[in-house]
Parts: sequence; structure tokens; C-alpha cells
Amino acid sequence: MDAYFQTIASALRAAGLFKPCLVLDRDRLDANIALTRNRLAPELALRLVDKSLACLPLLSRVADALGSSRFMTFHLPISEAVLKAFPNADLLFGKPMPVEAARQVLARKDDDWKRACWLIDTQARLEQYMVMAETLGCDLRIAFEVDIGLHRGGFAQPAALAQALQRVRQHPLLRCEGIMGYEAHAPHIPNLFGGPEKALAQSVAAFQAFVACLAPGERRILNTGGSKTALLHGARTQANEVSIGSAFVLPSDFDTAGLAGFRPAAFIATPVLKVVDAQLPGPAFIGRALQALGRFPKRGCYIYGGKWMAKPVFPAGAREEATLGQSSNQQFMALSDNTTLRPDDFFFLRPTQSEFVLQQFGTIAVFSQGHVVEQWPVLPVG
Repeated sequence: MDAYFQTIASALRAAGLFKPCLVLDRDRLDANIALTRNRLAPELALRLVDKSLACLPLLSRVADALGSSRFMTFHLPISEAVLKAFPNADLLFGKPMPVEAARQVLARKDDDWKRACWLIDTQARLEQYMVMAETLGCDLRIAFEVDIGLHRGGFAQPAALAQALQRVRQHPLLRCEGIMGYEAHAPHIPNLFGGPEKALAQSVAAFQAFVACLAPGERRILNTGGSKTALLHGARTQANEVSIGSAFVLPSDFDTAGLAGFRPAAFIATPVLKVVDAQLPGPAFIGRALQALGRFPKRGCYIYGGKWMAKPVFPAGAREEATLGQSSNQQFMALSDNTTLRPDDFFFLRPTQSEFVLQQFGTIAVFSQGHVVEQWPVLPVG
């Protein structure tokens, strides 16, 4: 592992990158794409999560490799960029948009937005969207968010969905495309309460009950899954598509059994500014006492930047040190007593998530075969 990060560090120096940057290992990315292709049930289409891969070249590489033109979207500026970049893209919103936000983009009468399917989570929001459609005189594609165990919102009972469907069927401007049910909780249910396998089975049963409410023409989108669970689904779920995003770069929050064999492909690399004998402010004996008790490190470093949603992975033994707090300017990191780290070396962190983190550095340094081979621009945050 040390040799791996040393190789990336050499590539960054050769590319003239001496500031915090996001490094994407393209070879690992391609291997994760191949694993997805091999494990995805053949009857399921793939919907790519744009917020987790918020970079058009990255989205293009995954979409082209897997033959996918479906995207799950969450943020209107990114949604618009994806619609413009992918003329055949079909977008499904992964969360309900405030009706006034939807109104702003639909009022432009831009045909691209006809390829977006809006998510409806309550009867009240459905009524809002009906009024908006009538006011603007535009047809709307909608899907219903259904609660299959995560309890983050959506229609909780099939009877409530059936009632909402009756309203849609009577409306000339709205068309129901299907449902979206998310079960990200399943891999984290303790065995004491039945474990992941039982939780996933319960979510599947709930999903099937909601599917039963839909007429044949209302089943174009039967969406479930996420990066942690998508590859566990098959025909028995009665879904016709699953969503995956973060799995392709595997941040640490996605180290789950459903992604066994996937490898981390994204890292934050940043120069080391200072390597120090660690000391606490105030009376020196306090710091020495904490060091003797193993509560404060003897060696540490200050890195260029910090306070990212990421955890140290190189050098070995490096860790966050809460005693001195976090800093987005020059964060202190604890080092092992026998560290050989020096100023101007690179320090590496592994993101805990990919959404937002990939966008924090302006561009992504693409690493392949020992070299930085490209710089990919990221999509706007706001």
C-alpha cells in the first residue's frame, strides 16, 4: 500500500500538482465498472446517481461502459448539466423538489426538461404539482416515492398510493411513470433485530405491495436499490432498474458486504506543510502526561487544507487528532512515533462519501498506469 501511494505522489509531482487535489484512479474505476457489469442481474437496468459522480467525463465513462442512459438526479444545476450533456438521458429525481424550484425551470419551456421525471412523496405535494402543471400548461412525468423501511418519507401504505394514483389518472397533464423505493438501511440492521438479509427481504416485500397498485402502463420505472444493495436484487424484487453511484469510486461509507471486491478509486492528496514533535498549548507537563498515557501523539504533521469528509490512509499509522481540533486551513494529523514523513511529502485521505467531496477541488486528477493522464472538470456545487 505504501508503494501505491508513493507512485501517486510521484505522478502528482510530475504533473506539477502541489496543492490539495482529488485523485481518481481510472484503472480501479474501470475494474469496479467491470464488477458491476458482471454482478448486475440481467433483468435490471442501471440508473446512474449523478450527485455521487458529479463530473461529466466520469459520468460519461461509466455510462458508456455500461450502456446506460438513465440518471438519478438530486440538484437542479446538476440536473440541467446532465440533460444538456446527454441528449438521450432520462432523469428521475431521487428526492422531491420544492414546487417553486420546479416551476422556475419548467417555466422556461425548455424541451430538455420533458426528459425529467419528478418525484412525489405526499398527497399534498401531488396537489401542488397538479396546480403548477395547470398554471404552466405543461405535461409532467411523475413517480411516487414509497417507504419500504428507510422511513425517510414517501407513501407509507399501498392504500395511500392507490388513492394518489386515482387522482393522477383523472388529471390530463400528469402521467405516472412508476415508483422509487430506497432501502439503504438494510445493510446496517444489527443481527439482534434480524440482520441485513431479513431487512432486505422485508423491503422487497413492501416494494412488491406498492408495485401491485400500479396499472401496467404505470410501471415504466420500478426503481429500488442504491450502491450498497443494488447488486443484491434480481427478478424476485419486481424492480426493473436499480441505482448506483458511489460504488464506482467506493468511499469508505460504502465498505459493505454487497460491494465485496470493489476497491477505493478516489483519494484526497495534499502536501505536508510541517512535521513536528507534537505539543499541546499551555503547561508542557499536561501534554507529556497525555503522551505517556497514549492519549496524545508524540509526532504529528500539519497538512495543506483539511476538515474534509475523509479519513487518513497514508502514511501508515496517521490519524485525525481531536485534541487540537480540525482546521480547513492547516489541519493537524497524528503520526506514528517512527514516521519518516517530511515536509513537502504527500498525505492521502480516503473520502467517506463521493457526493460533494468530488466537487471540492475544481478538477479531478485522473491517475492511470503510474501517471496523471487527464484533468476532469467537476459539475457546479450551486
